[in-house]
Amino acid sequence: MPKRLVIVESPAKARTLKRYLGDDYTVKASMGHVKDLPKSSLGVDVEQGFKPDYQVIKGKAKALRELKKAAKGVDEVFLAPDPDREGEAIAWHVYQELQDGGPDVIHRVMFNEITPRAAGRPPPEARR
Repeated sequence: MPKRLVIVESPAKARTLKRYLGDDYTVKASMGHVKDLPKSSLGVDVEQGFKPDYQVIKGKAKALRELKKAAKGVDEVFLAPDPDREGEAIAWHVYQELQDGGPDVIHRVMFNEITPRAAGRPPPEARR
């Protein structure tokens, strides 16, 4: 069983990265944002220093359950959503969700490209 989990934003990136990383890694997709501020209220607790009230987005509970399940049996998690503001928010929200019962070691990593070299693997022509 793989001891490392990589979480990216999209299923297409997950499939490609899985090919490059091999059997040592499980690669899953968050399917984009998983949490957001509520639409029906202010979304912050004014009396608690404007603490945000993030809630799981409708329809994303299943994706979060799958990520939590995948994280239970691994030693390390690598959060690798896109290197932009949205990716940072996704990484932060996934990190918060994995805190309860997840692995002790969670890293934030960034891929500027999804290639064998970026994944730390030699290109296919060099492996022959």
